Amino acid sequence: MRRGAGLPALCLVLVASLLTACSGGDGDNPVRLRVLAGPDLAVLAPLLGELRDETGVDLRMEHRADAETRNPDRGRYDLAWLSSDSYLRLTDKNATRGLQRTPTMTSPVVIGLKPEVARQLRARVPGARLTWADIAGAAATGRVRFGMADPRHAGSGLAALVGVATAAAGTGAALRPEDVSCDRLRGFRSGQTLTADTGPALVDSYADHQGEADALITYESDLLALNASGRLDDPLEVVRPEDGMVLADFPLLLLNPAHRTAYDKVTQWLRRDSVQRQIMRHTLRRPVNTTVTRDARLREPVGNALFYPDRPAVVETLLADYGDPGRRTTSQVVFLLDFSGSMRGARMAALREAFAGLSGADPSASGKFTRFHRGERLTVVRFGGRVLGEKTVTVTGPKDLDALARGGYGDATAVWSALDHGYRTAARARAADPGRSVSLVLMTDGENNAGLTYAEFVRRHDALPAAVRAAVPTYPVHFGEADAGALRRAAARTGGRMVEAARSSLSEAFKEIRGCH
Repeated sequence: MRRGAGLPALCLVLVASLLTACSGGDGDNPVRLRVLAGPDLAVLAPLLGELRDETGVDLRMEHRADAETRNPDRGRYDLAWLSSDSYLRLTDKNATRGLQRTPTMTSPVVIGLKPEVARQLRARVPGARLTWADIAGAAATGRVRFGMADPRHAGSGLAALVGVATAAAGTGAALRPEDVSCDRLRGFRSGQTLTADTGPALVDSYADHQGEADALITYESDLLALNASGRLDDPLEVVRPEDGMVLADFPLLLLNPAHRTAYDKVTQWLRRDSVQRQIMRHTLRRPVNTTVTRDARLREPVGNALFYPDRPAVVETLLADYGDPGRRTTSQVVFLLDFSGSMRGARMAALREAFAGLSGADPSASGKFTRFHRGERLTVVRFGGRVLGEKTVTVTGPKDLDALARGGYGDATAVWSALDHGYRTAARARAADPGRSVSLVLMTDGENNAGLTYAEFVRRHDALPAAVRAAVPTYPVHFGEADAGALRRAAARTGGRMVEAARSSLSEAFKEIRGCH
C-alpha cells in the first residue's frame, strides 16, 4: 500500500520539478538578477512583479543617474537595462564586444513646445515643418528657452546633442571629427534655461518651473506622459524635427553569461505582444513588435533616424564644447576688418552682406547655426593704415548689430598693427573674465604696407601673457590680393587656421569659422 501510494506523490514531485526548471526558479526562491538600470526604466516597476510570477526571475533594479555613461561593474551586476547603450558601445568596445542585447521598446528624442511658441515658429518656416536648425536659430535670438537633461549624464540629453550637431553638420551621416572642429551649438546652448542630471528629474523641474522655459527636449514618451499627467498649465505640442531624430531602443544587456537562461526568459516575456501592450500603456513608448497596434499618440512616423557617431573623439568634443549646461558660458569674437580704399564698392558690399547673414538675414540651416546669438560679445575693429575705430556690443537683438561693419576708409593696409591691436583687446577681455573664450577673425584684401612688420608683431605676440597666447587663436580670411602665405603663418603661430574666401564668398568663409576657438 505504501509503495502504491508513493507513486502518485513521486509523479507530483517530478512535475513540480519540471515546472520549476521551466520558470527559472524553485517557486519560493526565484532567480534573482542584479540590474544596473537607467532612471528612465523606473516607470516599469509595476510590471516586475508579474514578470517574476510568470518567469521565476526576480529583477533587482538599481537605478543610477550615470548608468548610461559608465562601464557597468560585471562583478556587481548581472544585467544592464538602459535607454541607450550607444555611448557605452562607442567608448568601451572591449566591454561590449559580444554582449547580448535585446531592444525592449523605442522612443525618439523630440521637442515639446508651448502651443503659442510652436505657432510663432511654424509661421516663419515654409511648410511649417520645424527642424533642429529652426530651434537652434530661435534659441540664438531668445525666442525659445528650453530645458534639456545634462548630456554628460543622461541618454536623452546626449541624444539631443547628437541630433542638433548632426543637423548643424548638414551631411545627413554620422558625425565626423571635422564636423565638430568648430562649436556650432553656441547659439542653441544660449537658449537653455533648465537642466537636470536625468530625464525624469528634468520633467519634474519643468513641471515645477513652467515659466522658465518654452520648450522641453527629451524622449517622446516623457512628453506624452507629462501632457497626460495634469501637471501642465498647457500641454506641450510634440515636434518631431524634420531633419531627423536619435532613437532610443531601451536594450536589456546580459553582463553575466552564467545567467543566459534566465535572461532569455526575461527577454522573451518582455517581447510578448501582450507585454508589449502593457509596456506601451505604462510608458507611452513604442513597441518593438510590429504586430502590436500602437496607441493613437504613437502613430506619427519617426521619420529620418539620425546616426549615432562611430568615433569617441566626436562625442568627447561635443561634450567638451557644450560644457556644464548649468553654467552660463561667455565668448567674445574680435573682428579685424580691412577698411582700406581697395575695399570700396563690391568688396565692401560683400563684407556687409556677410555681416548681415551672421546677424540673421541668412535663412539657411547653416545660417541658423552660425548666426550671432544673444549674450555673445562682439568687437569690430576697422583698420586702414592704422586702427580707424573699435566698437563692442553684447548681443541682445538685431538692432545691436546694424552699425558694426560701417564707417570710413583708410589709405593703406596695416595688417599686423591691426592684429596686434586685436590681441591687446583680447588680453583685456581675458583679464576681466579669465573664463571667457576669445578668438580673432582677421579679414584683409591686401598686403601689409603700413605699421608693424610681421616680425615686430611676432615679438609683441611673444610678450603677451601665456594664457592669452595659448587660448586666443586667429582665423585669417584670405580675400582679394592679400598675402596668403603671411596669413597662413599668422594662423599657425596663434593656433588658428586660414580660410580661403576666394573659393566661395566672404559669407561662407565667415560661417566656416564661426564657433572656432
